Amino acid sequence: MRIVKISLWILLGVFIIIQFIRPEKNISTDITQNDLIVSTKPAPEVEAILRSSCYDCHSNNTDYPWYSNIAPVSFWLNDHIEEGKEHLNFSIWEQYDNERKAHKMEEIAEEVEEGEMPLDSYTWIHGDARLTPEQVETLVNWAKGARTSYELAAQPQ
Repeated sequence: MRIVKISLWILLGVFIIIQFIRPEKNISTDITQNDLIVSTKPAPEVEAILRSSCYDCHSNNTDYPWYSNIAPVSFWLNDHIEEGKEHLNFSIWEQYDNERKAHKMEEIAEEVEEGEMPLDSYTWIHGDARLTPEQVETLVNWAKGARTSYELAAQPQ
């Protein structure tokens, strides 16, 4: 019983100490011309879907919930956001060439159509990020149309 008590005190101490170690937050107030929404000006319904279901993990500006300040959740969220931005970062969209943009649009359409995005772990807590069948269709059609445009732009003249 004494070992259990000591172990619990040690765990509590570690928990308190890690609260002082904070990962850098993904917050940028700059929305530049490189941003997907600024550069492509999608329809308002597409923009709303992107902002509510994609931008927290796939841009340079995350809207953090209250629990993001509690370690170890803060570390998990930071890792999740960094990984999301590695795959696709809407804040640097205009830095991608047309071939890469076409490929990213293809991936967006596939991931959303197959229900892989947004992630379940995100939509459990962010209910507004859950996509209805109509929103899935809207986003997939937009991504497929954009993909075609970028493929045409990537072809040599």
